[in-house]
Amino acid sequence: MQAVILAAGKSTRTYPLTLTKPKPLLKVSNKTIIEWNLEALKGTAEEIILVVGYKKDMIKDFIKKKYPDLNIKFVEQKKQLGTGHAVSILKNRIKNRFILLMGDNIYSKKDVNEIAKHKYSILVKKAKNPELFGVVTEKNNILVDIIEKPKKFVSDLISCALYCFDKKIFDALENVKKSERGEYELTDAIKQISKNNDIYCVKSMSCFQIGFPWDLLNADIELRNRKNIIGKNSKIYGNVENSSIGTNCIINGTIRNSIIMDDAIIDKGSIVEDSIIGENVYFKGTAKSSENVKSVIKGKKIIVDRLGAVISDNVKAENVIINAGCKIWPNKTIKGEIDHDIE
Repeated sequence: MQAVILAAGKSTRTYPLTLTKPKPLLKVSNKTIIEWNLEALKGTAEEIILVVGYKKDMIKDFIKKKYPDLNIKFVEQKKQLGTGHAVSILKNRIKNRFILLMGDNIYSKKDVNEIAKHKYSILVKKAKNPELFGVVTEKNNILVDIIEKPKKFVSDLISCALYCFDKKIFDALENVKKSERGEYELTDAIKQISKNNDIYCVKSMSCFQIGFPWDLLNADIELRNRKNIIGKNSKIYGNVENSSIGTNCIINGTIRNSIIMDDAIIDKGSIVEDSIIGENVYFKGTAKSSENVKSVIKGKKIIVDRLGAVISDNVKAENVIINAGCKIWPNKTIKGEIDHDIE
């Protein structure tokens, strides 16, 4: 069986972390998102087609170095015209049935195996905030409808964007028109197929959807079972609690419930809570954490249950106090008290 991973998007909702790298290369529990998914596909997919676009060379170089023996083909989506368009460009490469997954979510091997058992299937799970996703309605485990981000409550079941299809999806995609946001939506093609075919709704055992930076923190805690993970060559002189520490880090301060990426230095006396610290960051100070934090994403305020700071790569932070919810763009030098995003 073939598998397709869509990994072409720019992922602006995860800024500033995806300003320096594509989302599939962000690490969760010291492993990139793309690694989690490739390992989930092992034993099920004989060939993997990776649709790339944004910072495609970074993904290609990483895969070729990490998985030199894996049967992976790369296809470029030159224009970002939606998930439907990304799938449509593979029409001549798909042989029959195939698994389709998103390169910015993390799927389990159990879910992948279960999805592959059915001719047509979609992975679903319950969510506390279904209005932020594609909401699924079903009857006797058969898909009835998918509604994108409904304004009124329809169901608490959402799509995890993991599917099993055959070549009929391409016929359906030919009839899809651009949506209001100017994209060709895969869900429109799925609805067409569901009119004449049963699409089985598989209840997810473990799926992490990475839509916002703090989703990395939530997935990280679950995947490492709330135990610390310390990367190779990292030196811990301070205190690490319930966190992931990348490779070649130096930790002299206190880290709680956070992700510290590769080559970061957390200086003596520093406190970092519920935060994400990017690669090659020097940090001395405090990253405050709080509940019900407001974070502005693409001009909209989103309430986060609990969050500290989100600091991108190559930032130098000296004697700082960063208030909860602040995001720091890459390559910045910051000092003093920070109470807003630094772009």
